[in-house]
Amino acid sequence: MNFHLRDSLRNPHSFWLLLFASTWLLSNYSFPLYKALDARWIIKFPSAWQWQLDERISTFMAWLVEDAGFGLFTFRQLTRFLSAIIEAPYNTMRAFLADGFHSGLGQQAVEIFPSMSWIAVTFLMILLAVKAGGWRLAALVGGCFLYLVVFGQWQSAMVTLASIAIAVPFGVLSGLMLGILAYRSERFERLLRPLLDLMQTVPIFAYLVPILFLFGFGPVSALVATIIYAMPPMVRVVLVALQSVPEPLHEAGRMAGCTSRQMMWKVLLPSALPTLMVGVNQVIMLSLNMVIIASIIGAGGLGYDVLAALRRLDIGGGIEAGLAIVVIAIALDRLSQAFSLNVHSQTQGSSVTQMTPLMYAVIALVLTVLLALLGKVFPAIQSYPEAMVLTTGSFWDEAIKWININFFEVFEAIKTALLTYLLLPIKRFFVGIPWAWGIIALGLIGWRVGGWRLGFLCATLAGFVAANGLWRDAMITVYLCGVSVLIAAVIGMPLGVWAGQSERADRVLSTLVDTLQTLPSFVYLIPVVMLFRVGEFSAMVAIVLYAMAPALRYAAHGIREISPQVIEAGKVSGCTRWQLLWRIKLPLAVPSLLLGLNQTIMLALSMLVITALVGTRDLGQEVYIALTKANTGQGIVAGLAVAFIAIIADRILSALAKSSRARLGLAT
Repeated sequence: MNFHLRDSLRNPHSFWLLLFASTWLLSNYSFPLYKALDARWIIKFPSAWQWQLDERISTFMAWLVEDAGFGLFTFRQLTRFLSAIIEAPYNTMRAFLADGFHSGLGQQAVEIFPSMSWIAVTFLMILLAVKAGGWRLAALVGGCFLYLVVFGQWQSAMVTLASIAIAVPFGVLSGLMLGILAYRSERFERLLRPLLDLMQTVPIFAYLVPILFLFGFGPVSALVATIIYAMPPMVRVVLVALQSVPEPLHEAGRMAGCTSRQMMWKVLLPSALPTLMVGVNQVIMLSLNMVIIASIIGAGGLGYDVLAALRRLDIGGGIEAGLAIVVIAIALDRLSQAFSLNVHSQTQGSSVTQMTPLMYAVIALVLTVLLALLGKVFPAIQSYPEAMVLTTGSFWDEAIKWININFFEVFEAIKTALLTYLLLPIKRFFVGIPWAWGIIALGLIGWRVGGWRLGFLCATLAGFVAANGLWRDAMITVYLCGVSVLIAAVIGMPLGVWAGQSERADRVLSTLVDTLQTLPSFVYLIPVVMLFRVGEFSAMVAIVLYAMAPALRYAAHGIREISPQVIEAGKVSGCTRWQLLWRIKLPLAVPSLLLGLNQTIMLALSMLVITALVGTRDLGQEVYIALTKANTGQGIVAGLAVAFIAIIADRILSALAKSSRARLGLAT
């Protein structure tokens, strides 16, 4: 009997079949067993054994804010000092772009100097676009900013842009410094890497909870959260860029007698600049995403407009503000990408439009002052006339109303079918899994795909979730994330395979993917809520739309990376087109498909927490409730639970991808 069991565990198919059958049986019969034996511990971690970590964290945070000190100053004074460092440039930038400069407070305030004219901002952005990418990019960027003006979104957009203009430099500089330190010190890199992994897997709302408690409600808290959230990708990009500098450049610097500081700032960083600009692009887009979400804690701007529209079910207003976010995201993304390519062209010796930062600053100053003076005479130059503002609010209201009237039954039929035959059965399966078996099963899965260390890590992280009384919420999170990832993969991977084999399809789908990855996550909630109302189905649709892009992109990449010689060998062997796909291309693309699935899960988990706004009842809802109550312990523990689910999925899929590459002889 023992030999048969051992052979079954060694056989991969038998192992997975036995594990699934055991989990299915325990899931279906855990509740009857609990009722028959009156043993509640089977389905819920015993209260007496729970760690109560949330209460301890809340107590510690209260002590930190109220009593902690460092001799010469208290912790509260430190947070106020950090707030002042961020608040001063933010207030200046916001006055410059949106509010104008005033003396006095409240009703006694008198305007000293107006904010930048809409003409000045638009012209300067066009000038930047010309420098970065030519007149075609300038037309796109100019059109985006004119859209904000014409459709009455200018004021909110400038508040959002002011936040980004402050958050991005802080995020880039802090990421650059940490990346340089990690490059110089292997010990620091080893300490920093798991922290970066955790920061990039903790849900967005979880950042807001402790920051709200430490810095209070307002734009400064939103900026602190944005900087912390957007910084990790920059650290990773800096580290990779510096490690990728060719050895001959190191030798040239040493032969020239460079000191360590000169080597870094005059040799390594300039040669790594094109890659560093990719990191800047990531910081900009993540900052925009976070600034929109941080409207919950007082960021203001376009994010607040969307949130307010969702709360009062203002369909037209929500879509208008959402489109404004899309427009500004596209403009910033294309600009930052163009600057990245521009820098690469300069390093390759190509000619680019010459304009120094000093020249640009002088033009901006002269233009601002000139238009401010002209605005005193001609008000339309300073502020776009309200009589000329267009609105599409009523159009969108009527459009959504027409769709709901004419297609309500179709949408309800689709929704009911998916809920009845897919979502609810999978939910019952995951919710029914006893916590003890869940820990054991994850440990076995980790052991099977990556060895005992991975098995121990998976079991430990799952144990943390159970020990904090969050097992049921975690299973609902896994169910909703799993269904969303399944649908996203079913849609995205075939499209990616198609794009990998057809240049025309690749051009169309690449544009679609670029657009999807440009949109802030908040935007996806608007059409979903309007069409399907609130609930788990709406959350699932939003997650699928947000998380589908990596599945498509990695599938296309995996197909394109297959060696042409391998394809030619298959054709010579007489393979048909479908045999080439199923027996050669797809098996060789499995590592890329797994990496795409990994990224899809990461995006799905990050979006899942945001969908707490539309009525899910999972770990995301726990984080959101903690945010509304400023309960730091509850928010941090729930956020860590989401992060640990992400880490388990990431490590398992990475191990599967690694073993797949090794089987195919592709391991590096």
